[in-house]
Amino acid sequence: MPMKSKAFYLAHALLLSLVCIVVFVPNQRATTGDYTALLAAVCIIEAIFLLTLAGKRKGKIADKGSCDIMVFIWLVFIIWELSTSVYNAAHPVLIPAPENVFNTFRKQWPTMLLNVFYSMQLLSAGFFAGLILAVIFGLFAGWIPRIRSFAYPIANVMAPIPAVVFSPYLVALMPSFRSASVVVIVLGVFWPTFLNTVNRISTIEPQILDSARMLNLGNNMMIWRVLLPYILPGIVTGLKVSMTTSLLMLNYAELMGATHGMGYYVQNSITYANYTNAVAGIIVVGMVVTILNFIVTKVQKNAIKWN
Repeated sequence: MPMKSKAFYLAHALLLSLVCIVVFVPNQRATTGDYTALLAAVCIIEAIFLLTLAGKRKGKIADKGSCDIMVFIWLVFIIWELSTSVYNAAHPVLIPAPENVFNTFRKQWPTMLLNVFYSMQLLSAGFFAGLILAVIFGLFAGWIPRIRSFAYPIANVMAPIPAVVFSPYLVALMPSFRSASVVVIVLGVFWPTFLNTVNRISTIEPQILDSARMLNLGNNMMIWRVLLPYILPGIVTGLKVSMTTSLLMLNYAELMGATHGMGYYVQNSITYANYTNAVAGIIVVGMVVTILNFIVTKVQKNAIKWN
């Protein structure tokens, strides 16, 4: 590993230092719990890191980036451990010890999984509904001038307005919080995707349209057989942006009065000053976002192989 040996060995030196600090250095906080869950989490992170490196080619810049990320992560853990459990320099309530945070995963994993499942239900319903509706309406608005002249100015006004602005009214208007949350996510995804679809159709190569006109295709055939295949690569390319927007809308939606969901879990923990659970919930949100980004990246690579 000539290109990454320094960062690689530095990461593992920091890992060894972290383990020694956790296991052998006495704790100064009486509330610090058992370190077993923390060490288990460290082992899982290290295993993921090694598997990631094993799946990459030697000498790639990405390998060095992965090692640099691990150096940063272990430095954060060391500083976190030293400032809490070892020296008790951080605020004892606002900044919980890492041992306590990772013990939360061991104790509350069923509750966390339930909240993640609930959040993914809302996200899936809102994301796919917003994406599909935006593509369908965008196809017709992009191809039919009269619809475009009507819908495009409205979209230009609505797209910059955050969907969360409508959330209090939607909560009062919709029959349930769940339906209001889905509509918030749909609005957050719909308008940017709609504009992107219309703009992409407006930049279609004239040669494609000329060839289609020579075949005397009607509007329906033109939209579904010519325009839809043309814009799909652009839709797939923008999936990561759409997913990020959906996650932002989801987190806002779950603050409107939800009884489940990861946003609710974090907010409820902060409300009751349980910052240990709040930090654990934030970590879970980060893990879910990472997994979703990984899935979207895989979809993009397989769906648009020339990229």
